Amino acid sequence: MDVLGAVRFPIDYSDRKPLGRTGEELPAIGIGTYGIRDYRAAEEALARAVELGLNLIDTAEMYDSGRAEELVGRVARRVGRDNVFVTTKLLPSHFVECERVVKAAKSSLKRLGMDVVDLVLIHWPNPGVPIHLQIRCLERLASLGLARYIGVSNFDANQLAEALVSTKRHEIVVDQVKYSPLDRRAEEGLLDMCMARGVTLQAYTPLERGAVVNNTVLKKIAQRYGKTPVQVALNYLISRPSVVAIPKTERVERVEEFHGALGWRLDKADIALIERLF
Repeated sequence: MDVLGAVRFPIDYSDRKPLGRTGEELPAIGIGTYGIRDYRAAEEALARAVELGLNLIDTAEMYDSGRAEELVGRVARRVGRDNVFVTTKLLPSHFVECERVVKAAKSSLKRLGMDVVDLVLIHWPNPGVPIHLQIRCLERLASLGLARYIGVSNFDANQLAEALVSTKRHEIVVDQVKYSPLDRRAEEGLLDMCMARGVTLQAYTPLERGAVVNNTVLKKIAQRYGKTPVQVALNYLISRPSVVAIPKTERVERVEEFHGALGWRLDKADIALIERLF
């Protein structure tokens, strides 16, 4: 950027994001469940998130060997299944054969205590299997009614492009990748593709495991808005069209902090400052 105040992407002022081209919307901020240590506290935090409207919960079969899925299932029963949007991810090792993928999905659903999950993703691409075959197995889950929608995770722009042209009956609605103000590799082509092709980009590790709290630029910007560096980091991400942030927490007070990232936007000059960090 040559001019302070110029930004690379249009600013999205909405706190509701489209889910691909489905016509359905998601909150701009959801909650992840990787690395949970205190499951009782995490259940309270997730229930509070749903109460605040942050009702997208992300999990995976590999998180604590399925315990995270069991937690999400308890939360869904507590708050009401229709009040939460649940995403889970399946290991790429299953995607050598569609029946193995179906079996894995059914195991996830059993742990979740659900007949159907809202969204299922390949956790990362299997390098030993052509992408079009992996997508065929993913589509099978939607065709069988085990998942409402399908998507991918950790697919780069080229892999996503191949996945998108591989679909026959069901669209890829999400690509979930690492993305934060301190790691903006997703802005190097992938975000442009998602915006152009109607794919929602879900940003995991958006707070860099707490590192954003100590970033000097984010701290200075936060002071000007009366916000926290965490809220500034999340606001930067959700200011991008097509981006949903999914930070992880097991603390109610942190959920409430996440909620404070909604309802306002950084101005263009401050977005430009963050774009110049690296």
